Amino acid sequence: MATTEVILREKIGNLGAEADVVSVKAGFARNFLIPEGKAYEATSANLKHLESLKSQRVKREAEEFAAAQETAAKIKKLKLTFTLETGQGGKAFGSITSIDIHKELTEKGIDVDRHALQLDGPIKTSGKKDIEVKIHSEVSATLKITVKVDGEDEAASN
Repeated sequence: MATTEVILREKIGNLGAEADVVSVKAGFARNFLIPEGKAYEATSANLKHLESLKSQRVKREAEEFAAAQETAAKIKKLKLTFTLETGQGGKAFGSITSIDIHKELTEKGIDVDRHALQLDGPIKTSGKKDIEVKIHSEVSATLKITVKVDGEDEAASN
């Protein structure tokens, strides 16, 4: 297959970030990247504009890093409380998952990707837990949550 070199204008997953010169299949460049405005052909004239793209990349990365640090500071201050319902024998019904934690964070005004929560598995026991939140490749925060056990099941109290 024929390949060609292009200069990326924006960050594209699994390919690179702006100002990267990457080698892609000619059809991908010709039919998608260039017509969609996501890349330039890597000609000598376009290579001269590489410095302006690199400065845009540095600016974007600095903004992302600053936003990640700000989010990490908010997460470190937060303490979330969840309640597990239990049955007659004290066995928990359900569990606390990353979806539940993400929903609670969103309600508190903190927007992080659900997959950034480093949860080994669903939480099925009561107590205090520390959960690592990987916000950025270089920034992570520890979220403190408390899981309480609800009273007895309504059917058991009758």
